[in-house]
Amino acid sequence: MSKSRIKYICTNCGHESLKWLGKCPVCDEWNSFSEEVVEMKKSSRSVIKDSYSVQLKDFENYEEVRIKTNINEFDRVLGGGLVKGSIVLIGGDPGIGKSTLVLQAASSINAKVLYITGEESLQQINLRAKRLNVSSDKIFVIAETDLDTILSVIEKSTPEVVIIDSVQTVSKSVFDNAPGTVTQIRECTIALMQTAKLKGFSVMLIGHVTKEGYIAGPKVLEHIVDTVLQFEGEKNYSYRILRSQKNRFGSTNEIGIFEMHDSGLSEVNNPSEIFLHDRGENITGSVVAATVEGTRPVLLEVQALVTPSNYGNPQRVVTGFDYRRLSILLAVLEKRMKLRLSAQNVFVNLSGGLKVDEPAIDLAVCSAVASSFWEKSVRKDVVVVGEVGLSGELRTVANTEKRIKESAKLGFRKILMPKGNYKNIIGKDLIELHPVDTLGAALKILFE
Repeated sequence: MSKSRIKYICTNCGHESLKWLGKCPVCDEWNSFSEEVVEMKKSSRSVIKDSYSVQLKDFENYEEVRIKTNINEFDRVLGGGLVKGSIVLIGGDPGIGKSTLVLQAASSINAKVLYITGEESLQQINLRAKRLNVSSDKIFVIAETDLDTILSVIEKSTPEVVIIDSVQTVSKSVFDNAPGTVTQIRECTIALMQTAKLKGFSVMLIGHVTKEGYIAGPKVLEHIVDTVLQFEGEKNYSYRILRSQKNRFGSTNEIGIFEMHDSGLSEVNNPSEIFLHDRGENITGSVVAATVEGTRPVLLEVQALVTPSNYGNPQRVVTGFDYRRLSILLAVLEKRMKLRLSAQNVFVNLSGGLKVDEPAIDLAVCSAVASSFWEKSVRKDVVVVGEVGLSGELRTVANTEKRIKESAKLGFRKILMPKGNYKNIIGKDLIELHPVDTLGAALKILFE
């Protein structure tokens, strides 16, 4: 007969302790330990199974088979589609559209799909399907939270894709822990992973997130699954961005962009036009930057507002860009360009709600700040690209040809770029190129 004992497990990293701790010694997270009841099986003699190794070259002729969702933005982030036997974890804020995304994907997948819901009834799923105009004879729905029952249904129905909404509602009856606890999430995910790799079907798990934006549950959950996707977006905008945080079968740099409507999500095939749609003319503090997300070039508007500060500590507010990087760029502008920004409030915003970590938009941020400070506008047909160093030099960036082609396609006539990228570049006849080597030279061209 099995025994049970109590453990305290960190909900952030999965570290186990025999007593409650205020601070996790592994991840340094405060108040992250939760009480878990752990079943201890009676010891028995281990059984050694027959196993053998194979040579890696035996799989050289193996052809990768992926299940297409037929949603191009979704497939792009996945790396080409769902790999058979893989588990994809999709996280996001409540109401952002996770269930809508997977239900639309289920309707477009040309394979048998089993949709398991633990949060809604079958009638509620039917109402959402009608609102999204989802109709497919290959989608089978079940409202269930018990893992043993779910695995039994999977065994009988033999689907090619299994969707579970959400993993925090699934529980294993052998554990007394409540659904959503560390033990339940970990053990249920491991059982699903083992069954999926044995039977060869793909699994999409929807996961809740914490108030900090991280996927709820232990970090080991993200290590167990093959792909971790984050579905994000600002509530004030209708655009949604699907990012890959981990992908064993594709790149983690790709993003998918969607727009939310009353009838569901629609793909945004040309995000540059969307982000530049409302840009006005002859407005100070507005500059167009060319960034690259994965393999996709995106043009967006960088806005800046500089105002005098009436207090001792001026404000620094930034949206969509790294706050510490902004502080560095402001210091460079003040030191190298003699802009007195230490007594000014500086506000920087990337339009459309897009978040960019690429240093190639440094020059655009500096140009927008200088434009607002000097009250001089930048021509509407100019795009700027470049990373700014601490001495005011412009460093080279990658994927320059993609940025040039995207700028030319949208009708821009001039692009400022680092001098190091100008050599042996393809596309010099598409747009007027201005290679510059310093921040001062770039600002002189923009505001001459």
